[in-house]
Amino acid sequence: MTDVVDSDELLRRLQRARACAQQEERAWRDRREDLGAADPDPARDAVVRALAYETVVRVLDEILTPGKHDGQS
Repeated sequence: MTDVVDSDELLRRLQRARACAQQEERAWRDRREDLGAADPDPARDAVVRALAYETVVRVLDEILTPGKHDGQS
């Protein structure tokens, strides 16, 4: 895969990746709420996955809008 992309295409790809990560984060958070205390092991897995996607979103946010999110925890 040696496709050359311009900066606009790279930006579009990063934005799509961020949108996808946000969607996945929401899906895993919803799954965690659905599982609740009834099924603790899969619920714990859903929490971990939601946090992983949250991290991906935060990294992509920083790439797409550097410095905008400073000071947030």
